[in-house]
Amino acid sequence: MPRWFNTAGPCKADIHYMLPPTVRLPSLERLIAQESYFVIHAPRQTGKTTAMLALAKQLTESGSYAAVMVSVEVGAPFSDDPGTAELAILGAWSDAIAIRLPQELQPPAWKFEDAGQRIRASLQAWAQTSPRPLVIFIDEIDSLQDKALISILRQLRDGYPERPKNFPLSVGLIGLRDVRDYKVASGGSNRLNTASPFNIKVRSLTLRDFNASEVEQLYQQHTEDTGQVFTPEAIATAFDLTQGQPWLVNALAKEIVEEMVTDVNVAITPGHIHAAKEILIKRQDTHLDSLAERLREPRVKAIIEPILAGLELGDVPNDDIQFVIDLGLCKMHALGGLAIANPIYREVLPRVLTVTPMASLPQIAPTWLTQSGELDTDKLLQAFLAFWQQHGEPLLGSASYHEIAPHLVLMAFLHRVVNGGGTLEREYAIGRDRMDLCLRYGKITLGIELKAWRDKRRDPMESGIEQLDSYLARLGVNFGWLIIFDLRAKALPIEERLTTEVTTTKNGRSVTIVRA
Repeated sequence: MPRWFNTAGPCKADIHYMLPPTVRLPSLERLIAQESYFVIHAPRQTGKTTAMLALAKQLTESGSYAAVMVSVEVGAPFSDDPGTAELAILGAWSDAIAIRLPQELQPPAWKFEDAGQRIRASLQAWAQTSPRPLVIFIDEIDSLQDKALISILRQLRDGYPERPKNFPLSVGLIGLRDVRDYKVASGGSNRLNTASPFNIKVRSLTLRDFNASEVEQLYQQHTEDTGQVFTPEAIATAFDLTQGQPWLVNALAKEIVEEMVTDVNVAITPGHIHAAKEILIKRQDTHLDSLAERLREPRVKAIIEPILAGLELGDVPNDDIQFVIDLGLCKMHALGGLAIANPIYREVLPRVLTVTPMASLPQIAPTWLTQSGELDTDKLLQAFLAFWQQHGEPLLGSASYHEIAPHLVLMAFLHRVVNGGGTLEREYAIGRDRMDLCLRYGKITLGIELKAWRDKRRDPMESGIEQLDSYLARLGVNFGWLIIFDLRAKALPIEERLTTEVTTTKNGRSVTIVRA
C-alpha cells in the first residue's frame, strides 16, 4: 500500500510516512512509575495525539499498566452544563476504550448517578476492578471551558489521593496550553491564571519539533518507497523554512510530491521547496489560518506588534510570553530575545495582517511594467508616491496593528505589484527598529527598508542608510529604497513631507530615500 505525507489527524504507520511517534516526547515512564499527574502541551498538529496513542499502546503491551488515551472534546458544547458534558464525555470514552484496550482491561459500567461526580466515580470504579494500575491520557482538555472544565479538573484532584487502588495511578492532560491558560469565565479573567484546580500536577512538558536529522529521515522514507530523491539542499531548505514544525515539514513535501512533481524520476530541489512554501502561504490552509486567527487576541497582539515593528516588548506579563511560545507562534532565539518561530510563520503573520488593507486598495493599473512585462523600478516609485499621497493616510485605519499601519498599507500595495508574478519577503525582529522587504520580480531584486520616525526619537535617516547598505550587500544588489514613515504627532501634512532624494552609501550603493 502506498504511503503519504500526513497533514490531518493522527499518523498511521501503514499509510503515512512517520518517525517513531514517541521519540520526541520527554521521558514519561519515570513520572508514571512515580504515580504522577502531569500536563503535555504543544501547538496544534505537532504530533501530540499520535505520540500519546503510541505511548498508551506501549505501556499496555508492557503488561504493567492499563493505559489509554481518551478525549473530552465532545463535552465542549456544554461548557455551562457539567452534568451534560460528563454524559457526552463518558459516552465517547466508552467507545474509545472498547477499541483501544483488550477485553480483560475494559472498565465496568460507568457511574451515572450524581451529576458533577460522574468522572470521578467512574474512574474510581474502574481502578478498583482493573487487574492493572490505570494510566489515563486525556486529550483536548483545553477544548473545555468554564464550569465543565473546572468540574472535571476538580474531580481529578478529588480522586488523586486515592490512587492507585481506587483511582488512576497516573493522569496526563494533553492540549495546546498549560493549565493556567485554560479558558474560564470567572474572576474578571478569561483564563485560570493558576494551576489551582489541578494543582496536583508534577510537571508541565512539551513536545519538541523535528530536528534536521529527523526531517531527513522522514523525507528518506518517501525516497525508499518511490525512488524519488529529495536533494540534500532541498532537505536543508525545508528545515530552514520550517525549523522542524511537523505540520509544515509534511505539508511542504505533500504539496510537492502529490501536486508539483508527480514524476518520481524528477529530484526535489530547493526551488521546489520555495515554490511549495509560497503555495501554502497563499492558500492559508487550516493550520496557518488558525495561527493567523490568534493575531486578533489582545495578549498576542501585545507581543507580535512590537516584534513586527522592531520595537522592544515593554511591560508584557511573563505568562503572555509563555503563551505565544506554547501556541508555537514564537520561540526564544538561541542568541537571546523572542522571535517568530520559523521563516514561514514570519511570512504568514504580516501577510495576514495586510488582507484588510489589500481589500481596501483602490484599483491600481500596473504602470510599473514595461511593454515586455518587466518591472521598471522608477515607474514603480512614481506609482507608489502617487498612491501614498492620495490613499496612504486614509488606508491607515484599515490596519489592525496601529504601530505598523504604514508598513501594512505599503505591503498591501507591493502585494498588488507582485501578484503579477513576483514575491515579497520580509525580515524583522525585536529591537531592530526596522523592517526589511525584498521584492523580487523577474530579473529585478529591490531591497526596501522601512523605518518609523516616532516622537522623542531622532531622524532615523542616517542609521537607515547604514542598515540598508548592509541589507543590500546580503541581497547582492547595488540599489534600494529607504522609506521613512513620519509618525510624530507634529509631522507635516502628507503633501509637504512626501519627498524623495537619492544618496550613495559609504560602500557605493545607490539609495532612494522616501519620506512618507
